[in-house]
Amino acid sequence: MMKVSALTGKANYFEDFTVGDVMKHARGKTVEPMEQVWITNVTMNTAEAHFNEHLTQSMPYGKRLGFGGVTISMCIGLAAEDTAENALMELGMDKIRLKGPLHHGDTLYCYTEVLEKKDGKQADAGIVRFKHYGVNQDDKHIFEGERTVLIKRRSHWGDK
Repeated sequence: MMKVSALTGKANYFEDFTVGDVMKHARGKTVEPMEQVWITNVTMNTAEAHFNEHLTQSMPYGKRLGFGGVTISMCIGLAAEDTAENALMELGMDKIRLKGPLHHGDTLYCYTEVLEKKDGKQADAGIVRFKHYGVNQDDKHIFEGERTVLIKRRSHWGDK
C-alpha cells in the first residue's frame, strides 16, 4: 500500500497541491455486473471475455473481465472530488496503463500523487499533473495513469 500524505477535503485550489503529496480518495466503488455489461455494450466492445462466463472459466483469470474503459473512468471519477472540484479544464490524459483485471463485483479504490505544478497562461489558474493509481479490494494495483488539469487559484476564485 502507498504511503499517504493526507486524506483530502473539498477545497482544492491550485495553491493547495504540493508536488510529491499522495492522496487516498475517501470513496471506493463496487462495480456492479450490470454497469459493466451496459457500458461495454454502449461502447460497442464485443470481446467475449466481458460476456461469456462459461468461456472465461477455462481461462487464466477464471471469470468475466470488466472493460478497461470502466476501470479508467471510475478511477478518474473517484479522484475527481479531490482533484477536479476546482478544475476549469481537463488538459489531457497520458501513460494510461491497465495493470491487472477488474472483475464484476470487485471494489475499486484510488490514490493520487501530485507530479507537477506550473503556471497556466491565465493568471486565475495553474496547471497540475496528477498520477492516479487504482487498486482493488485486495490492494492489487490494477490501474495507473497521468492526468493534467487547469485548476482555479484561490487568490482569484475562492477564500483568501
